[in-house]
Amino acid sequence: MAQFTTRRRVEFSETDMAGIVHFANFYRWMEEAEHDFFRSLGLSIMVRQPDGSYIGWPRVSATCNFQAPATYGDEIEVQLNVERIGVKSLTLLIAFFKDGQQIAHGRMKTACCLCHPDGRLESIEIGSPYRDLLTESTFLERR
Repeated sequence: MAQFTTRRRVEFSETDMAGIVHFANFYRWMEEAEHDFFRSLGLSIMVRQPDGSYIGWPRVSATCNFQAPATYGDEIEVQLNVERIGVKSLTLLIAFFKDGQQIAHGRMKTACCLCHPDGRLESIEIGSPYRDLLTESTFLERR
């Protein structure tokens, strides 16, 4: 998959007193894009196992850099690229565009984990069907 793109409209509740999108929403949008991406491949970020545990993708790190503001009503294009597929982790690059101009970009690293019913996390190798459907792509940062 070369690139996954989704769109969203900025809601009033996502803005601050100045009418600008609060920075924390970009992290939420990064996660929403990740979920949309997985669904587009027929995958889920949580898969319950017969023993009550589930395979999940907790965050190892997340960063976001901001170049320009977004405001209520703006339509935002979110582009997601797989930067790296490791043995047990996945690194995603996410870029945000408004009217063709990049307004922010971020990186999110997740670990493939077995989440036990007692809350314990155990990192595991990325297996099928994830590894079969995920492919690395080239991230083209537009400015």
